[in-house]
Amino acid sequence: SFVDLPAPSNISAWWNFGSLLGLCLIIQILTGLFLAMHYTADISSAFSSIAHISRDVQYGWLIRNIHANGASMFFICIYLHIGRGLYYGSYLYKETWNIGVVLLLLVMATAFVGYVLPWGQMSFWGATVITNLLSAIPYIGSALVEWIWGGFSVDNATLTRFFTFHFLLPFTIIGASAVHLLFLHETGSNNPTGLQSNPDKVPFHPYFSYKDLLGALLIILILL
Repeated sequence: SFVDLPAPSNISAWWNFGSLLGLCLIIQILTGLFLAMHYTADISSAFSSIAHISRDVQYGWLIRNIHANGASMFFICIYLHIGRGLYYGSYLYKETWNIGVVLLLLVMATAFVGYVLPWGQMSFWGATVITNLLSAIPYIGSALVEWIWGGFSVDNATLTRFFTFHFLLPFTIIGASAVHLLFLHETGSNNPTGLQSNPDKVPFHPYFSYKDLLGALLIILILL
């Protein structure tokens, strides 16, 4: 369990970002669920539904801004988490690292399809340009792009399926995160020295849980 998990006694604040990513994921899912209650996945009303959320729904502007800025915070924490892993050699724990790479790809996909949902100019052309990159694949590229679009251009079918993916992918991320943690508990965390630290471990709680709590409070203050 988290409470009595043995953790190296010398890990620093750089090891906080894993738990902060968990917090970011929870914030994104909760705010996203509230936004989904008012969002309309149709090209004729998607943009106006966003305006409706911001102007008419009580605290809609706050929930939308937390969701938008929370995505940026998510990626800041991800890059710092990956940077720490590269610097301190966390990639040596292959299973944990590989699941982490899968998680990065899932989060990037979720963020991309979410970027399209407001259906502004940046959304439309972002979807057009990024999906068109797949047309470079020999033989099947063009057919693959049209299959993703659901037609001959980015249109209503594209928006509805992107909204579906944006709604479902975070739950896939939760499952992959659970596997990530399972492998982490199997191997244990590495530490700044890069040496085995089995004789020098302390319980996760209270030594690191309080540090994580302080980091969580800072993230919440920044987002608000």
